[in-house]
Amino acid sequence: MFEIQIKLKGTGGMESDPDAELADFLSSIGYLPEIKDINDLENIKKSVPYRLFKECFLLRSDRSWTPEELMGMLETTRPTLYRHLNRLKSLDILEEELDGKLKKYRLRYGSLSSSWNFVEANVKIAMEHYRKRIENIEKMLGVKK
Repeated sequence: MFEIQIKLKGTGGMESDPDAELADFLSSIGYLPEIKDINDLENIKKSVPYRLFKECFLLRSDRSWTPEELMGMLETTRPTLYRHLNRLKSLDILEEELDGKLKKYRLRYGSLSSSWNFVEANVKIAMEHYRKRIENIEKMLGVKK
């Protein structure tokens, strides 16, 4: 299942701070909670989901990670890790690969910009599906266009 939240909003003047820009982006697609002030941003920068995305997947997109490696790096529990991995997988930003019996995770295609192309394609397909449903609803109800 593909799931994304779409919010069109600005960053409120934080564009010069890469952490603020990344956190705002991740918030706008529904991966992180909304950032209300600088204290929220500081807490988010220390959070497991933000660090997972930035430190493990974005800054180390050259490699794949086992859950054990991620739990050790982030000092977190398996349920917490999988909650965030599953959210990234539902966005189709993350891919899961098998190395023997080991599952490993990385950004799809090894980069955020490449994985985002995949997300955009999924959004386009979803929007086309909605358009067809709207046309069918209007047709069934006899609504004139």
